[in-house]
Amino acid sequence: MAAAWPSGPVSPEAVATHLLGVLWLVAATTGPWGAVATAAAGGDETLKCEDLKVGQYICKDPKINDATQEPVNCTNYTAHVSCFPAPNITCKDFSGNETHFTGNEVGFHKPISCRNVNGYSYKVAVALSLFLGWLGADRFYLGYPALGLLKFCTVGFCGIGSLIDFILISMQIVGPSDGSSYIIDYYGTRLTRLSITNETFRKTQLYP
Repeated sequence: MAAAWPSGPVSPEAVATHLLGVLWLVAATTGPWGAVATAAAGGDETLKCEDLKVGQYICKDPKINDATQEPVNCTNYTAHVSCFPAPNITCKDFSGNETHFTGNEVGFHKPISCRNVNGYSYKVAVALSLFLGWLGADRFYLGYPALGLLKFCTVGFCGIGSLIDFILISMQIVGPSDGSSYIIDYYGTRLTRLSITNETFRKTQLYP
């Protein structure tokens, strides 16, 4: 049964108020505000712990393997560390359980980058290049037997090749032949190369 429209003259203010009420009701039930209202009424899903903002959790330093000087369980250049949400934060942990944290429970495991090492020590390579480079010992150690034999036969290319190899190995430009990385102390003299590609993010400079 349709609602009866009031008979008699109707003021424009009453018509406008009636239309605004109808529009607000439609927007509240079908638009994005409707989703917010539904969430506030009990449909809000708990945030995942890995989606917490910086400052709402703390991650421990990785456990280092003494033999490789890289994080334990490093696989495909990735390892994981345990992260603890701050006290009085409620979120879903790595098992999907909603938990109210006190600061002592693990909320999620954060992936960190690590290097692939295969037993080649940076200190040993530099020492061999410095003292026995003219015999090609550094190249033999790193898995380049042909270059090592050539340096041995030419006495390190008359010393010039030995000097060049020492510089390249010291700067970590020349590494093991299998493509792995040197074993370097976790907080040691490790060099990281920076490059600019088409995928490099360049922030727009704002001048006052």
